[in-house]
Amino acid sequence: MSGFDQLHPSLQHHVVNTLGWPALRPLQDAAVEPLVAGEHGMLLAPTAGGKTEAASFPILSRMATEEWTPLSVLYLAPLRALLNNLLPRLELYTSFVGRTAKLWHGDTSQSERARIISDPPDVLLTTPESLEAMLISRRVNQDWLFPNLRTVIIDEVHAFAAADRGWHLVSVLERLTRVAGRDLQRVGLSATVGNPGELLEWFCGSSTGPRRILNPPAEALTEPEVELDFVGTLENAATVIDRLHRGEKRLVFVDSRRRVEELGTALNDKGRPRSSRTARSDGRSGTARAGVRRGPGLRDRFDQHARARHRCGRPRPGDSDRRAIDGGVVPPADRPDRQTCGIEPKLPVPDNVG
Repeated sequence: MSGFDQLHPSLQHHVVNTLGWPALRPLQDAAVEPLVAGEHGMLLAPTAGGKTEAASFPILSRMATEEWTPLSVLYLAPLRALLNNLLPRLELYTSFVGRTAKLWHGDTSQSERARIISDPPDVLLTTPESLEAMLISRRVNQDWLFPNLRTVIIDEVHAFAAADRGWHLVSVLERLTRVAGRDLQRVGLSATVGNPGELLEWFCGSSTGPRRILNPPAEALTEPEVELDFVGTLENAATVIDRLHRGEKRLVFVDSRRRVEELGTALNDKGRPRSSRTARSDGRSGTARAGVRRGPGLRDRFDQHARARHRCGRPRPGDSDRRAIDGGVVPPADRPDRQTCGIEPKLPVPDNVG
């Protein structure tokens, strides 16, 4: 029986009809059996290898089949930006089985946090630091929020293992196990590393449950179809983007900040009636250029990005990277950035991260 056949029928339907996938990838198919059985897992694949789906589909199948109640799954990641990017996908995947996903990190508003506490989602995306804050906050009732917790998914686990945050992560997982009153299933997602067994044992901590490393051979990739068009000038590039990709998201690489501004201006001009354009001087470069009223869209994001990069690159008046201590000045390189307790714990630093 294939892994796809072991998924919940609702997930099977949506994988085929909503996502339009003809089949699961090798890692996604191989992960279903052990994760549905409740085993700990270490899932290895290159970037964009389908690790998120490989972990979430079996867990959502368990959730639907065993009728888990909220909050039952935590999805941990090292970066807020990564969580922000994952949220729409996990909201879609959880909806396949009639469940919900929410986000909690440092940028989450107090009102949204209050809603999560009063009505917990089935899957909560967060960072270890935000999870720590929940465990010690007087506003969060641990006995209300975490008693139904079953599984913790840890994305980019090799990034945690290579830093001090890794020990904090393991500590938080052990505390969650005590709060939930059960052995939590732990699933780690990682790029290809040289010591996956050591990483798996490390983040499983005190758990004695069965565990498995999942690293099937990668599927053969077809060569992408690439077309190169000679545009000659930035004006022509703006014309191509405007005519072929209007209203779409596109990532454009430009080789200098000045040319970013020029391309952003050209795109702005193509998106506005000529009567709305005004000539003004750019105070940063001293050159006259076309300006337009701001509005949403791809062209304005080009312009805003260029301005933000320019502002970040210019030091503000009065900024100084020197500090006076006891009447003397200590250069930045000689400053102690943090204190240590004299103990250097040995971390299972991943080898040959790919």
